Amino acid sequence: MALADNSTNSSFNCSTDSFKQVIYPIVYLFIFFLGAAGNGFSIYVFFQPSQRKLSVNIYMQNLAVSDLMFVSTLPFRATYFLLGSHWVFGDITCRIMTYALYVNMYCSIYFLTVLSVVRFIAIVYPFKHWKVTNKKYARIICTAIWLFVLVASSPLLSKEIAGYSDPDKCLDLHPSSQQRLLVMNSFVIAVGFILPFGTIIVCYVFAIKALLKSRSPQHKKAVCHKKALSTIIITLILFLLCFLPYHVLRTVHLVQSSCSQSSLPVHKALVVTLCLAAMNSCLDPILYYFAAENFKAQIRSLYCR
Repeated sequence: MALADNSTNSSFNCSTDSFKQVIYPIVYLFIFFLGAAGNGFSIYVFFQPSQRKLSVNIYMQNLAVSDLMFVSTLPFRATYFLLGSHWVFGDITCRIMTYALYVNMYCSIYFLTVLSVVRFIAIVYPFKHWKVTNKKYARIICTAIWLFVLVASSPLLSKEIAGYSDPDKCLDLHPSSQQRLLVMNSFVIAVGFILPFGTIIVCYVFAIKALLKSRSPQHKKAVCHKKALSTIIITLILFLLCFLPYHVLRTVHLVQSSCSQSSLPVHKALVVTLCLAAMNSCLDPILYYFAAENFKAQIRSLYCR
């Protein structure tokens, strides 16, 4: 949620446009090619007729679809900065670009969180029937996540938040709406980041405790535990690498209303952390490879074919 640069201080220019025009095109195009290939192939594997339709794979399918939808917007973003922060695709497309970024980010966060909970249950309560591990309810939960995030992010489609009177500008949010953005950010930080992140940490701690207590599990159970732990650890790393820095810097940036030389490093750091957040889209296939059910076997089968 990057605010438009506001040069209210006549002796110092807060603009980071030149920095963005170097960093964003390189990173966005790299993520596009890697993310399109990785998520496109993952979706192809997930939707193979022989692929097991388990709840874990259903959540991962939805995560891959979300990531693929997001990376498809990155060429538009890269083009904007390659043209010197000049938008040529129209006002509606501009707002869709901002909307798509946050829809993907928070869908990814929620799908990763639910995956961690499912794997946590597999370790700690393996013999109990939970709705979150049921295929039917997995589809319902995925639908609920999509609807919640799409509706909650809808203010970003409004002209007041993501629209521009200057048709050449795009992808930053108005400084004039800063108070409204601060309120939105507080809600998003609590519901969209702290709650999921806290849930994943709890899953990690209790899963480790349960694994330490288990004594020489059977081979099948050991494989289940390995996949469960891989899911939670990879998810935790993704949160720490991709989402935590961005949410911290975004909040600092929104709170900093003044333009000064000391605020410029924060503006540049926010650019870097947004790149890290976008990078999540091409890192998720690592999770599928190590933690999805039957994913490796399906790849081997396709290779042999």
